[in-house]
Amino acid sequence: MAGRLFRGIAAGAVALATVAGVSACGTAPWDQSRFNTDAPETSSSAPATPTARPTITPVVNELATGSAKHLLQAGDIAMTVDYYSTLSMDQWTAEANKPITFSLTGALGTDDGQSFYLSRVTLTPAVDGPTGSLPAPAPITDQAAVQPGYYIKSPYSYSQTFILPALDPAATSVTLSFTYEILLQTAPGSNDYAKQTASDQLTVAIAQAPDSSGGE
Repeated sequence: MAGRLFRGIAAGAVALATVAGVSACGTAPWDQSRFNTDAPETSSSAPATPTARPTITPVVNELATGSAKHLLQAGDIAMTVDYYSTLSMDQWTAEANKPITFSLTGALGTDDGQSFYLSRVTLTPAVDGPTGSLPAPAPITDQAAVQPGYYIKSPYSYSQTFILPALDPAATSVTLSFTYEILLQTAPGSNDYAKQTASDQLTVAIAQAPDSSGGE
């Protein structure tokens, strides 16, 4: 009887040891974070990207000081062009008739005594608004009334005033593209001419008319 009791106690000890061995495979007491419901959660989402602010592009106005001087080249002819307006810039509204006056004179780089003449000048307007291009007035042209053209060799010059008509009410600026067509004598006193062309651009801001609605 004593032998049976000993074997029973021994078997119980083996079973207890087995249970203890299984328990040893669990989470250690110092690693209980996964059972702690108060621990803060770690977000797996990426940080939000800041929204870029739109860039405000100022409107260019080359006549802001009242006038502008441009230097052009037409082959061997160096030209100086002065632009201005008799209408103040705050009156350059979309609905107004806007005068643009320009004068030009030129000089030859290699001057053997040839003369040169302005045979034609063309102004092509391009109108811009807050969202892009707007309808523009038709080109304006001055064709020389004399042959072979207007004599523009320094100290002589050519002056002209073009009138820009009313523009789209949403206009914020107008770009004036000028094309100057020049006839240069191939030799002093010759009736043969070489054609030279110079192009230029002038950007003018359109003033915003005051609000006359009377609303707040």
